[in-house]
Amino acid sequence: MATTTDDGSRTTFLREVRSAVTPHASLLVLGVLGLMIAFITSYTGAFHHPRPTDVPLGVVAPPPAARKVVTQLDRLPGSPLAPRALRSERVARQQLADRAIDGALLVDPRGTTDRLLVASGGGASLSQAVELVVRAAEKAQGRTVRTVDVSPAAAGDSRSLSSFYLVVGWCVGGYLCAAILAISAGARPSNGHRAVIRLAALALYAIAAGLAGAIVVGPVLDALPGTFAGLWGLGALVVFAVGATTLACQALLGIIGIGLAILLIVILGNPSAGGAYPYPLLPPFWRAIGPALPPGAGTWAARSLAYFDGAALTGPLLVLAAWAVGGTLLTLLLSVFLKKDRPADRPPEDERPPA
Repeated sequence: MATTTDDGSRTTFLREVRSAVTPHASLLVLGVLGLMIAFITSYTGAFHHPRPTDVPLGVVAPPPAARKVVTQLDRLPGSPLAPRALRSERVARQQLADRAIDGALLVDPRGTTDRLLVASGGGASLSQAVELVVRAAEKAQGRTVRTVDVSPAAAGDSRSLSSFYLVVGWCVGGYLCAAILAISAGARPSNGHRAVIRLAALALYAIAAGLAGAIVVGPVLDALPGTFAGLWGLGALVVFAVGATTLACQALLGIIGIGLAILLIVILGNPSAGGAYPYPLLPPFWRAIGPALPPGAGTWAARSLAYFDGAALTGPLLVLAAWAVGGTLLTLLLSVFLKKDRPADRPPEDERPPA
């Protein structure tokens, strides 16, 4: 009858543990833990205390009164507003339409009731924050204010969040598609030809994904107004930009590149995108990085297409194009470099015969 010593049992158990959880897997699990902590920190840090800071506000009033009102609003505690005097209501409405300002106070020199122009299509939470600040400031001066929404969100987009969720969906589709392409036959592109094929497949997917998203928020749900073709093109660009960036991360770091893509797009990009809380309501760090990341650029562009006739699109489109072109070039260059750097007698991982 065979017996097993306690020492032998412990040795067998430790061997099983090492077999079940390899050092490589342990490192990946620690990486996942780090991403989880970063996720909690980023979202909580961005959203736990939203408050307006330096919100661009136009002031229309006779010259002496305009200077006085601008000075009063500029000196409010916490600097919630960045007021500027404007010549006329027409100029104020034009700057709202151009997304140069987020509100305009029209002072009535003959009465005590002023008008506040806002554009909730650019973010309902921001319009409400501006209204609260201006109402409190006006009340302190013995005046009242009547709010006029010159670019309201659509009936199916009451909080102006549809554009944000649309872009988030496009971003998720972009990095998941790229991750599947990159790991389906080896963690790293093994040659330039394979990288080109994957980028071409990603481009076709991006066109289909952009079309699908535009159909869902347009004809199907009637959630966003604006040009269908414009949203389709924007979606294709967002998906390809995120996907190409993910492929570049994969080419650089292998499977760990997926974590880097998640860090850039999900953990840093989504809370700083200006979706639930537009940029002037976010803390400084998230307000600074948001416009430079694909979710933020995409959300701004989607709202511009839906509610502002495509105003202020150049900057966000250049940001998305930079991510798309940069990701494409890095993917190709790293694929060629890694092929040359690999020993001649060592075939790519996915081309090795099974053991």
